[in-house]
This record gives sequence, structure tokens and C-alpha cells, in this order.
Amino acid sequence: MTVEDHPDEDPRRAERDAILRALGPVVNGIAATFGPVCEVVLHDYRRPAASVVAVAGEVTGRTVGGAMSEIGMRVLARGDDADDELNYVTRTGTGRTLKSSTMVLRDSAGTVFGALCVNVDVTEVGRVQSLLAALAGAGGPSPDTPVTTFGDDIDSVVDSLLDAHLPHDRSWAGLERPRRLALFRALDERGVFAVRRAIEQVAARLGISRASAYSYLSQARTAAGPGPHPTSEGAHP
Repeated sequence: MTVEDHPDEDPRRAERDAILRALGPVVNGIAATFGPVCEVVLHDYRRPAASVVAVAGEVTGRTVGGAMSEIGMRVLARGDDADDELNYVTRTGTGRTLKSSTMVLRDSAGTVFGALCVNVDVTEVGRVQSLLAALAGAGGPSPDTPVTTFGDDIDSVVDSLLDAHLPHDRSWAGLERPRRLALFRALDERGVFAVRRAIEQVAARLGISRASAYSYLSQARTAAGPGPHPTSEGAHP
């Protein structure tokens, strides 16, 4: 059971709601300052599948009521130990290059409950840099920039993470037990199982039963040793 299921049990609900409301003008102000290449997204992590509560700009096509990205899942997995992630570079599925920052939101108790995210499309800047580098005889940009799935549908984000961690040359049936546990551990570390019904989605994709998926998740967490693990109704039978 989660606070999301019984919001009245959250003693800081009003405080968190007030912080989110206060940041509304900030979202619009930052986006207006940087223009059409900028997108600002405000997330409420109490609702992972519909975390977007405000958005300005259209860099990734996010809309209010949309799901968090895998970056948000990573923050969610770290819980109150999460830090701001500033000035990192990623790519969208369509090949756009983004320079982004994710700033976590905390209440007065230090509990992480959301994030303010800024995405700046630097694709054209990168092309100019590549042209100048070619003229100067220098190397081009790194091809290792990670691809991030942005979308309003949480299922597509979970599918993307699963595709990224399931070996391309092996099916689930062809994986040895250690690699199966490693797959569940990797997904867990990235916050996948903090999303409601993600365990069922992963089980369906792998062609295994819900009970088997819970068993592998439990074994993966046991093998990982003591420490915080992302939890929600989606991670418990």
C-alpha cells in the first residue's frame, strides 16, 4: 500500500502541493527565457504513471498527465538519496540531442517527491560543431550519447528500459539464471518496479508468470544485499 492510495495519510501533502503550485510560473518563465529550443517539465513523483503536472515548450512532446521518463525512474529508485543531475547530454528516439538538468524537489523533511526538469535542444548546435570540427580536422561528437525515451505513456518507457537491458542476441529462455537475476536487478536499480503494474508488464514481455517475475525480483534483491530498494504496489505481490 502506498501514500498514493491513501493521500490523507501523507502529513506533508499540502506542503508538497504548495511547492508544485509555486513552481508553475517558474516553468513558464524558464521556457520563455530560452525560447523554442527549451522545454521545462514539472514532475510529481507521487504519481509515476502521470507525473507531469506542468510543462512549457515542445522539445520532447510531453503533455500534462504524461508519465515520467527513465531519468525520473532513476531518481525515484534512489529515493531520498537522489541528487540533482545537471547539464547532462542525452538523445531522443528521433535523434535529437538534448542538454538537460533534473533538479529534485524535497519537502521540509527532506523527502524527494518530484523534480523540475529542463531540456534544451542542442541538435543544431552539435551540427555546427561537427562542421567546424571537420573543417579543423578534429573528431566529431561522441556516438555514445545515451538514448532516452520520453513519452506520455509509462508502458513505452518500461518497454524501452527492458529492451535496453535484455541482451539482443538472447531470449529470456536462452538466459542462464545469473543473467536473469542481473536483468531484474538492473531494472530494479532504475526504478522500473516502483511503477504500478510494471511487474506484470515485464512478466508479459518475458513470457513468464507474474509469480515467477516476483520470485526473480526477490532473488535479485537478496543477491544485491541490504540497502534501499524502490518500492510501490507495483513491486509487491
